[in-house]
Amino acid sequence: MTPEEVSEQVVRVKRAKMKRESLSVSDKIRRALWIVVRSFLFRPSPRILHRWRVEILRVFGARVARSAHIYPTAKIWAPWNLEMGEHSCLGDDVDCYSVDKVTIGTNSTVSQYSFLCTASHDIESVGFELITAPINIGENVWIAADVFVCPGVSIGNNAVVYARANVLNDVEPGSVVGPVGNRSLRQRRLQMSNVIASRKHK
Repeated sequence: MTPEEVSEQVVRVKRAKMKRESLSVSDKIRRALWIVVRSFLFRPSPRILHRWRVEILRVFGARVARSAHIYPTAKIWAPWNLEMGEHSCLGDDVDCYSVDKVTIGTNSTVSQYSFLCTASHDIESVGFELITAPINIGENVWIAADVFVCPGVSIGNNAVVYARANVLNDVEPGSVVGPVGNRSLRQRRLQMSNVIASRKHK
């Protein structure tokens, strides 16, 4: 296959994984209420009050472990589509565009300025209809700063994605992915003693 044929095949697979979506009236009402609460109770809260922000998200239907760290400048589009495991983290200015479901596993971190994008528009449609697909991030994953994660992507357990990468395809468990071409550079050599120590200090 030529590179162009491979690219076209990837696009076809991606579009097949996405579903057409339209926001219901109840979703629009929940969104409006969430924007108000986020502006007055979530965003101005002190950085150290992670538990406070977790409880606010849980009120809005998020399935977030109480040990999760979510920073006040993180932008979450729809809390009811967010699931986060124990000791997981959304860093400063992360854009969690959760029009579809976003799942972040135990002990995984999404670093500052990263964009988790679950929605786009169908460019083959005259009306550019909204299409969505979930993002699944496994356990013990580190997504470094300013990473873009495409709709429908799954990132396997123990993977690392370098800063400024564009993640357009699934990432295999244990892979270390570079910023250019979404290529796996090597397998991560994980020391379990370090994982246990990091959990104790979070």
